[in-house]
Amino acid sequence: MIELAKPLPPLSLYVHLPWCVQKCPYCDFNSHALDTSAGAKPRLDALVEKQYVQALLADLDFDLKAFPDVAERPIVSIFFGGGTPSLMSPQGYQAFFAGLKSRLQLVADCEITLEANPGTVEQGKFSGYREAGINRLSMGVQSFADQQLKALGRIHSGQEAVTAVAAARKAGFDNFNLDLMHGLPEQTQSLALADIQQALDLQPTHLSWYQLTLEPNTEFFRRPPKLPEEDTLAAIQDAGSELLQQAGFIHYEVSAFALKGKQARHNLNYWSFGDYLGIGAGAHGKLSRFNSAGELVIERRWKTRQPQAYLSRLIEGRN
Repeated sequence: MIELAKPLPPLSLYVHLPWCVQKCPYCDFNSHALDTSAGAKPRLDALVEKQYVQALLADLDFDLKAFPDVAERPIVSIFFGGGTPSLMSPQGYQAFFAGLKSRLQLVADCEITLEANPGTVEQGKFSGYREAGINRLSMGVQSFADQQLKALGRIHSGQEAVTAVAAARKAGFDNFNLDLMHGLPEQTQSLALADIQQALDLQPTHLSWYQLTLEPNTEFFRRPPKLPEEDTLAAIQDAGSELLQQAGFIHYEVSAFALKGKQARHNLNYWSFGDYLGIGAGAHGKLSRFNSAGELVIERRWKTRQPQAYLSRLIEGRN
């Protein structure tokens, strides 16, 4: 009897937008500060945006040429990460989706998440993102305490975060994540729990609650701030987890909490060793396929990290 090959895992798409307004001192992601004049509204240059969308689609074409069978597999989730994806205009996302849907099929209820910085969005942008096809937001709040936000190098205030969530809701986003951090410089347990409670008051469907870590190649690693003691960190972790679970949130990942049925499908696909295409500067992809002998083979692809080098290579037609 011939043993039939097992089906391939679900397929997701990760899209990296590498620019941000300024580099946060704790950030070790592939992010690059925009060259903007003092006091200017943070925005991505229209020409750069157009070129980057074209580069993303060319990047995808290279992947599809290398793995032609991928075009037959539906995409179950899309995640726009960064950097700060909310620097790109709704029109940029509309152009990207037009090109994407001519190349790949999406499942009917495809989860499409955009990371947003509260300091780079307003009502009109949120409405445009919703119209473009984005149906889930991940808001990088980190804290509601202005002193903590300043220490973290964030460009928004606590009130701006609250205002951004209200604007997102008004635009029709009822499924959204809030990113929070704990173990912040000189943070007490009461301050950490106050952040969680303020987040819960905004009624998110998902909370990502990360402990600040000092990563190599960051400003905080080179000049470490004063962080809470280990005993305080443990108490914050226990009390915060209990508070979230009392509010009905399921602790389903190391740092992720969600209401029932609102777990991030994209994250779950990563954790279950699913497949994902990765496009954009510095993106990484992992794909499964069966070789001619019927054996499962895992392929990985890494993209050029520097945004300008990434753009140049793809404009010149090089992968």
